[in-house]
Amino acid sequence: MTEVSSLTGRLLVAAPALADPNFDRAVVLLLDHDEEGSLGVVLNRPTPVGVGDILESWAGLAGRPDVVFQGGPVSLDSALGVALIPGDEGGSGSSGRPGGGAAPLGWRRVHGAICLVDLDAPPELLAAELGSLRIFAGYAGWGPGQLESELTDGAWYVVESEPGDVSSPHPENLWRAVLRRQRSELAMIATYPDDPSLN
Repeated sequence: MTEVSSLTGRLLVAAPALADPNFDRAVVLLLDHDEEGSLGVVLNRPTPVGVGDILESWAGLAGRPDVVFQGGPVSLDSALGVALIPGDEGGSGSSGRPGGGAAPLGWRRVHGAICLVDLDAPPELLAAELGSLRIFAGYAGWGPGQLESELTDGAWYVVESEPGDVSSPHPENLWRAVLRRQRSELAMIATYPDDPSLN
C-alpha cells in the first residue's frame, strides 16, 4: 500500500459533477486524514436549529450564524465543535500540543488556528481562548483508500483552508468564495451554474 499524504486541515470542494446529494456544492474541512481513513465536516450546511436549542451552555460562544451545521451524513445524533484558537502551533500544526507539552485541556489543534473542541468540557474553561465556535451535527467519513479513490475520480478539489472558512458568516456562499480565491482554473468553476441545463 502506498503511503497516504495527509490532507488534514485542507478543504475538499465538491466538483459540480459530484452526484451524491449529501455533498452537492459542499465544502468539507478535513479534521483527520491518514491510512486508516478520513473524517471531516461540511462547512456550508447550516440547519434551522439554534445552538442554544441543543447545547445551551455553548450558545454564547457560537459564531454567527449561531445555528447547528449538518457536518455530514454520518452520526447525525452526535455533535462536534470546531473553533478558531489563535496562538503558537508548537511547530507541528496538528499535534494539539503547543510547545511540545501536554495536550491543552478542552481542545486539540487540527491545523493552524483550527481546533476541535471537547464539548464535554466546561465552556467557561475555553471562553477566553475561543475565537469562534461552530457546532456540527454529524460528520463526513471515508474508509481506508475511499477518499483517494474519489479524488482520482475527480469528485473533489483539494485546496488550502483559511481560518475564515470555519467562521464564515455567509456559509451559503462558501463554495463559490473558496473556488473564486484560487489562483488557477478552479476560479472559473465558481461561475458554474446551479442548474447546468439553464446554461
